[in-house]
Amino acid sequence: RMAAAPPSYCFVAFPPCSRDGLVVFGKNSARPRDEVQEVVYFAAAEHDPGSKVECTYIEIEQAPKTHAVVLSRPSWLWGAEMGANEHGVCVANEAVVTREPASESEALLGMDLVRLGLERGATAKEALDVIVALLEEHGQGGNYYEDGSSCHTFQSAFLIVDRNEAWILETSGKYWAAEKITEGVKCICNQLSLTTKIDAEHPELRNYVKSQGWWNGDSDFNFSEVFSLADDHLACCSGRESLEKQGGDVSAQAMIDVLRDKDSGVCVDSESFLTTASIVSVLPQDPSFPCIHYFTGTPDPSRSIFKPFIFVDDVKLVPKVQSPSFGDDDPAKKIPRFQEKPDRRHELYKAHEWARSLLENDQDKGQKLMRIMLDLEKQGLEAMEDILSRTEILDPAEVVDLFYDCVDTELKFFK
Repeated sequence: RMAAAPPSYCFVAFPPCSRDGLVVFGKNSARPRDEVQEVVYFAAAEHDPGSKVECTYIEIEQAPKTHAVVLSRPSWLWGAEMGANEHGVCVANEAVVTREPASESEALLGMDLVRLGLERGATAKEALDVIVALLEEHGQGGNYYEDGSSCHTFQSAFLIVDRNEAWILETSGKYWAAEKITEGVKCICNQLSLTTKIDAEHPELRNYVKSQGWWNGDSDFNFSEVFSLADDHLACCSGRESLEKQGGDVSAQAMIDVLRDKDSGVCVDSESFLTTASIVSVLPQDPSFPCIHYFTGTPDPSRSIFKPFIFVDDVKLVPKVQSPSFGDDDPAKKIPRFQEKPDRRHELYKAHEWARSLLENDQDKGQKLMRIMLDLEKQGLEAMEDILSRTEILDPAEVVDLFYDCVDTELKFFK
């Protein structure tokens, strides 16, 4: 049984640590090794009053309007591990364990809250407000894994970022605290990190922990100390030093390098867990420039390439990174759940499996392929840097096929 929370890492870097007025966000999603993540786009939409939305396990009230979102998600669930919306908001979550047992009864998953925050919040603070309001109303709970034999439950932490600020939101049941960040480098991983600097919190938080006997009200209120299991709240972020070493030069490439680093533990490849997908987002503080979101859509960033996506109207959909849909026949939607595991691999995932076996069995060919892939990635990164250094406004027609073309080119190399 995988009782430990999967060791995902999320990062954000602000000026002066990051390059020229850019906010840089990144996450490695560590999940069960064989789980497939897909990259999906949903256009902005208006919804009739009283309409409902079916999340992973429960149905809730739909919002009158939802923003356009691009998500990287385990393909059996409704929500997302990480993603962005058209307003330059990025959200990623972490599974955490607190002294409060997580609920097995089906409610909202942390991953559902990622998507709901992105669909309903036009700024980082709005997304935070959406998440905590839904947490209060519906609670969190249910199986985090597509596993019919055992229920794996966790509490949630979130990194919520926009062009101006970031919020670290940590939760236990419906209780929560949050810290606002506007400079430097921050990392969150699979344990609580908030201490005494709390900029927003559940109105009943302190009364609740007093009533549980976890805090006497005399000492400084330290969220991690109060909510962590004994000795669990250690500084966990091995990737942060690498970013801080960049000395004011954290760029998309620097963030990608950190996410690829296996020695630091940021790129997870263990017996139970693997980095099944990664994201890097570059959010210019000047709103006249577009935000750029890079997705791998495949496992292990050290063997994957980061492909750029920019929000424009009528952006071209990319079925080759989307898993097959099983509709109401999906074992994740039937009760009892997960009685079987369908094949959720998408076309890019399958091509990657072939490339992985090549890397393992024929080193020369494998390394040559990897060099070609990284060269392709570099071209993409340079083209995006060019877009961010121009004076004229971006023509949407130029990037409407951007992510589609990158995936297509990657598949052609594998062929």
